[in-house]
Amino acid sequence: METRDAISLISKIREKVNRFIVLEMEQHGMNGIGTSHGDIIYSLFKSSRLTMADISKKIGKDKSTVTALVDKLVRLGFVTKERDTADTRVVYVALTPKGSELETVFETISQEMLDVFYSNITDKEKADLLAILKKIYNNF
Repeated sequence: METRDAISLISKIREKVNRFIVLEMEQHGMNGIGTSHGDIIYSLFKSSRLTMADISKKIGKDKSTVTALVDKLVRLGFVTKERDTADTRVVYVALTPKGSELETVFETISQEMLDVFYSNITDKEKADLLAILKKIYNNF
């Protein structure tokens, strides 16, 4: 393997991780939810109510994509949308009780994914990997 293969390998790992997460979510009865939907729900676990703009920044997706993702979560009953009374251009998103119930499942799936991801990796290797990935990220 050459050093130039690193980007391809990172991309393949991302695909496998996403596939793992989606399969685990389906096994827990969360059909039709992708990892981007999960990013939104996870953000709402940390903040009970966010604007669409806040979600866009947190998950790194443009506003039109966030709107489509949130609309699907509304249809599935996981979140609600509410316009700001003072400024109707602002839309808030919040978890429904059904959405809040996902927190335990998300934590379980997250731990399972991390267990697979770091299988046979030492603590030093984990720290080195994270440090290198941060440097690469900051290069851009």
